Amino acid sequence: MSHKVLVVEDEPALARALAINLRSHGWEVVTAADGRSGLDAAATTHPDVVLLDLGLPDLDGTEVISGLRGWTSVPIVVLSARQHGEDKVEALDLGADDYVTKPFAMNELMARLRAAVRRAEEVAPTVSTVQVGGLLIDLARKRVARDGTDVRLTPTEWAFLELLARNLGRLVPREQVLREVWGPGYEHEGHYLRVYAAQLRRKLEDNPAHPRHLVTTSGLGYTLEP
Repeated sequence: MSHKVLVVEDEPALARALAINLRSHGWEVVTAADGRSGLDAAATTHPDVVLLDLGLPDLDGTEVISGLRGWTSVPIVVLSARQHGEDKVEALDLGADDYVTKPFAMNELMARLRAAVRRAEEVAPTVSTVQVGGLLIDLARKRVARDGTDVRLTPTEWAFLELLARNLGRLVPREQVLREVWGPGYEHEGHYLRVYAAQLRRKLEDNPAHPRHLVTTSGLGYTLEP
């Protein structure tokens, strides 16, 4: 199964070379040229791993690490020219999973990215499928089928559904949904929830006007009922 990597790198030539090499090894690649774009891309594309340069034009890479760790546990592999021990310690203490210094060998970088993704998958919940009425939600393959037919979801719709499925039968507060699906700073954008909940119900519920599974508790949050 292909994995998605977000490359946050401001040097165009290096970003292009990384993207070419990663794609040739089967990775799906998203790129961002600065810290704020990287944080936005992480929130909207939900990568399996982030490859992060520390020397960015707008934010220091350590700020990006802190921003990501405020809402996601996605593996972060730092790629930096900074070789001082204190820089590595700071990045790792803030939540980076690995640290690669420039210049680097591409095969070593690939191995470290694979290892970071593998470690994240090993600590992920062991339940890989969730059955909800006629819906079969495959968390490992990021797919959902309704009565045996695959349902096409956008990345944001999937992230919303996946969060509820991982908390099956439990109320997920609206602020948590906004933070984990859209990213930090979106906790008060409740209109996003109404729009995407309605879209999911149209695709997944037999009667979207009277949903059985994707239930709203007014003012509090959402529950995926078995």
